[in-house]
Amino acid sequence: FAVRVRSIVAEPRHAELEIRGRTEAEARVMVRAETSARVVERPATEGASVEPGETLCILDRGTREARVMEAEAALAQAELDHNASSSLNSKGFAAQTRVAALKAARDAAEARLKEAKLELDRTVIKAPVAGRLESPMAEIGTTLEVGDTCAAIVDADPMLAIGQVSERNIGALRLGQEASVELVTGQTARGKVRYIAPSANPDTRTFRIEVEIPNPEGAILDGITVLTRLPLEAGEAHRISPSILTLNDEGVVGLRTVNDENRVEFVPVEILGGDTKGLWVSGLPQAVRVITVGQDYVIEGQTVQPVVETVEVSQ
Repeated sequence: FAVRVRSIVAEPRHAELEIRGRTEAEARVMVRAETSARVVERPATEGASVEPGETLCILDRGTREARVMEAEAALAQAELDHNASSSLNSKGFAAQTRVAALKAARDAAEARLKEAKLELDRTVIKAPVAGRLESPMAEIGTTLEVGDTCAAIVDADPMLAIGQVSERNIGALRLGQEASVELVTGQTARGKVRYIAPSANPDTRTFRIEVEIPNPEGAILDGITVLTRLPLEAGEAHRISPSILTLNDEGVVGLRTVNDENRVEFVPVEILGGDTKGLWVSGLPQAVRVITVGQDYVIEGQTVQPVVETVEVSQ
């Protein structure tokens, strides 16, 4: 039986691992109220960039200023009483226990003043981190309870490209590995692998990875679909046409080849990936004659007449 064959030799292959995923902001901070009051002013607006310490919401102070003044007066009185008692004690006209009691009263008044000032400071809610404000924010006139959100800050520098890698490929990755990222918006960026999950997702058997992308201008937005490419170590493989793949009786994917005695052999292969010129496979000898036409009509061990495939050159 005549079959057409082609001699192929392993070639260097610079492979890339492609990971589809999405962008994710470095942090999303929910800035919450630490006291209960009505929003009377909101200097910041949705979408604006803020720096640490910038005011986001101002709450109604109510009687908090009066409580601070009352605590200051109580502390001043406690200090006077303690100073007077200390003076009398030094002259022998006051007991030491009286001095200790007045000192404790002064310390308690000082603690109440700090608490009153802290409660007053809580009426001004400030940004704890830099980032961009996300909608919605608390509206003027809204009463915030303790724990209610004034605003959410998205810290998008650096931006992260998140993806899942199969357990088959996770061993090829390392921290600090260079990566190229293509966004569905048409943007491109360079980054580095900063995190590889130590354990697989039990449902998908995949590992989460994070690629850190510098984003100082905030041009890359959160939640965008991305394609991350990670270069792998160079190796040798064979590039073939998908049409010459076949299955043996056990359903294993491979190629039928012809040995030096013109007998048919079946060689299982592993598909590594593809490009515009064909498929890359591994598992073949360095140099081999593969059957390109007639592979489905012969069996292992059969003697065949190989016809070498030639390439016609157009004039």
